[in-house]
Amino acid sequence: MEQRTDDGLSPYRVFSRAEWAALREDTPMTLRREEVARLRSLNDRLDMAEVEEIYLPLSRLLSLYVAATQRLFRAQQAFLGTEDAKMPYVIGVAGSVAVGKSTTARVLQALFARWPNVPKVDLITTDGFLYPNAILEREGLMDKKGFPESYDLPALLRFLSDVKAGRRPARAPIYSHLVYDVIPNQWVEVDRPDILVVEGLNVLQAGRPPKDGKAIPFVSDFFDFSVYIDADENVLKSWYVDRFLALRGTAFSDPKSYFRRYAKLTDAEAIETASAIWESINLVNLHENILPTRQRSDLILTKGASHVIEGVALRKL
Repeated sequence: MEQRTDDGLSPYRVFSRAEWAALREDTPMTLRREEVARLRSLNDRLDMAEVEEIYLPLSRLLSLYVAATQRLFRAQQAFLGTEDAKMPYVIGVAGSVAVGKSTTARVLQALFARWPNVPKVDLITTDGFLYPNAILEREGLMDKKGFPESYDLPALLRFLSDVKAGRRPARAPIYSHLVYDVIPNQWVEVDRPDILVVEGLNVLQAGRPPKDGKAIPFVSDFFDFSVYIDADENVLKSWYVDRFLALRGTAFSDPKSYFRRYAKLTDAEAIETASAIWESINLVNLHENILPTRQRSDLILTKGASHVIEGVALRKL
C-alpha cells in the first residue's frame, strides 16, 4: 500500500479512503444499522460504509495505542515500585462548527465500548464549560461564544486533572443547546472511565507560553490522542446554513428555545441570517482559533461536500 505524505517534511502519513479502509483487517462491525442512525447528528451523514471504512480502522488503531499505553504504565509502575491506579486514556475531538464533531465522538464512544474487554467509555463536550450567558453578557462576550475566552478554562483544566488523577467522581457542567446556556446545578459525573472522549471547538488550542517558564497546562496536555475533523470553509458554511434551515421546524420551534425568534423566518430570511452569523462569528473563530490547531492533532479526517470522509492523515510516531 502506498503511504503518501504532502512533502518530505510532513509529520503525517496521508491515506486515501480506500487505503485507510484496508487497515480495518478483521476488526468486527459491532454496531447495527439502527444504532448508526441514532448516532448521526442533524444534517450530518453517517452510514454503515462510513463506520466500516473509516471508524473501524480507527478503532483498531486506538485499541493498539491503548494497549501500548497500558504496557508503558505497567513498566513505569515496576520502575517506581508503585501501585497507582491506571489513568484513563483521553481522546480529543476538534473541528469547526457544523463539521460533525458530535457524530464522530459518539461513534468512537460506541465502538470503544464494544471492544472485547468491554471498557468503560465516557463522553463529554466542552460546551458545559462555557461561561453562563449572564457572565458572557456582563463581559460583552455573547458574540464571542465558542471563542477561547468564552470558556471557564480553569474549571475545564481542573476537571481533566481530576479525571487523569482518578478522583471520583469528576463532575462536568451540563449545557443545553435548546436554551443556549449552561444548566445551573446540573452535572454529568465521570467516574474513572477507561477511556474519555472530549469533544469541543478549541480543545487543541495551546496559547502563548509563559515568559517566566512556569508550567501552564493546556487542555490538549491531558490528551493521549486527538482527532481533527476538517472540511473546506465554503462547505462548512453550506452545512451550517442547511442545519439552520432544518432547525426552524425542530428545536427553534420549541417555546423554550433561545432561537425561537428564527422559527418563522422564510427560507430567504433564514439563509441571510445564518450566513451573517457564520461570516461574523463562526468563520472568524475558525480562522483565528480552530484551524490553526489542525496540525497539532494526531489524526485529521477530511470530509468532502457530501459529508463523506475522503482522506485520512495520521501523525507519524
